[in-house]
Amino acid sequence: MHRFTADSERLAARIVAASMDRLRAEPPLDGPLSAEDLSAAAGQTITPEGIGGEEALRLWTDVLGTACISVDHPRFLAFVPGAPTQAATMFDLLVSASSVYAGTWLEGSGAAFAENQALRWIADLAGQPAGAGGTFVQGGSAGNLSALVAARHTAAHRHGAGRPRRWAALVTSDTHSSVTYALERVMDVDVVPVPGDERGRMTATALRRCVAALPEEQRAGLFAVVASAGVTNTGIVDDLAGIADVAAELEVWMHVDAAYGGAGLAAPSVRHLFDGIERADSFIVDPHKWLFAPFDSCALIYREPSLARAAHTQSAGYLDTVTDVEAWNPSDYGIHLTRRARGLPFWFSLATHGTDAYVEAVETTLAVTRAGADEIRDRPYLRLLEEPDLSVLIFERIGWGKADYARWSEALLRRGQAFVRPTSHRGQPCTRLAVVNPRTTVADLQAILASMA
Repeated sequence: MHRFTADSERLAARIVAASMDRLRAEPPLDGPLSAEDLSAAAGQTITPEGIGGEEALRLWTDVLGTACISVDHPRFLAFVPGAPTQAATMFDLLVSASSVYAGTWLEGSGAAFAENQALRWIADLAGQPAGAGGTFVQGGSAGNLSALVAARHTAAHRHGAGRPRRWAALVTSDTHSSVTYALERVMDVDVVPVPGDERGRMTATALRRCVAALPEEQRAGLFAVVASAGVTNTGIVDDLAGIADVAAELEVWMHVDAAYGGAGLAAPSVRHLFDGIERADSFIVDPHKWLFAPFDSCALIYREPSLARAAHTQSAGYLDTVTDVEAWNPSDYGIHLTRRARGLPFWFSLATHGTDAYVEAVETTLAVTRAGADEIRDRPYLRLLEEPDLSVLIFERIGWGKADYARWSEALLRRGQAFVRPTSHRGQPCTRLAVVNPRTTVADLQAILASMA
């Protein structure tokens, strides 16, 4: 099973050929099947004697893979899709084949070096200091949790014996669910909601007013404020500069969830929206969303990485040989220990194409989004619910209810036209388009909007 044989050679060639076929082809827009249908088509795949590599590959390419919706299809516009470059996707194959453990510098120094250069590019876009750095974690949920653990650890160290009975963090109703999940269910701290403005943005004025109204005990337990730079549902960016001012006044950690929107840092046309992120204590950006990397990859960056290292470094007899030395161990900056070199495909694509190509690609999606907003405004049966800050269009079909959106969405996917899902905004049903794929065109958006007439 572990020796490379003639059978291995044939199977490898078939897998590479299947991978190349997928890269050459237009991404399919397939749809899910029920467990019953998959069971009938695939049968029992795990058996004592095995079904053989060729049969397992056939089942994937003919049955199981076709029951998955390809996020890189240009009309996959639901949730937050992705559009990995071919260079990133191909290099991902080599990363897996190389069996790199990327938790420590000792075992993966080359991988850590490359990943750190990719992190440096993002940190520079954000205007973070030269010492800023971090690691790549699985996704935004792990990145947000890791940053908030570091924030609380830092606050606890600062308070010493005088630490509060309960900790608390400031968020808004539009803050990503992973943040409130991390705070409430994992960390068991209080979540303090800050009212958003008319667009749902957290502002300095509302933040100050909220804090002033808190009971003294809760105010004493504040350790973090979480801002959003690209709310998932609307794409809106909070008042980062104002929030940075208030965080400094309160002496609390400022974390910015830019998992989706952080790619906008590369685009001159919207870079001003991120002013203030250079003062954040931590922030995240997911390259697998709008920076053209394959799943799964979240860049987690700290202004002062030593604070994160103090919070996350694990101690054990077998680990002391790597944690007791001055080396950049990626496992020291997040909630992980075992770690895949998940930032390498992103690094390889950046190194291959250059950062100018990334700027152009992000600006392309922004231009398509702005044209899409014009298309919505021009159609009397549609109403744009928020002016787009970045590349999300949230809008309603006038007169439709929740069931209408569901039927329309299902029909789009059933006929292979697009994958768009209903959502809600301020309690009302609507839909949204998230444009992160440079291959998505204005014509694609026009056809989708026309289907709602």
